[in-house]
Amino acid sequence: MENIPNCPKCGSEYTYEDGNLYICPECAHEWSKDILADGDTVTVIKDLKVKGSASGIKVGTKIKGIRLVEGNDGHNIDCKVPGVGAIKLKQEFVKKA
Repeated sequence: MENIPNCPKCGSEYTYEDGNLYICPECAHEWSKDILADGDTVTVIKDLKVKGSASGIKVGTKIKGIRLVEGNDGHNIDCKVPGVGAIKLKQEFVKKA
């Protein structure tokens, strides 16, 4: 059997595959099988509010040249968003483009 990772949200070992996603039946968390790397282009999958800005980041916004970092607060992607500037994002709000 294929080595399927534990759920990153709750740690459950009962995860399974569904197409291009891994799914946890215990907490209903879904995540992509695609592993992100420095320099990747990603797409935002949820409207995001930005502190100190009247406009946020809309679904479908493409972000080029991401940089993965260790973030204590869960923000593990450094990037420059068009129209917003330099920002840190959580990996759960993007998918590989």
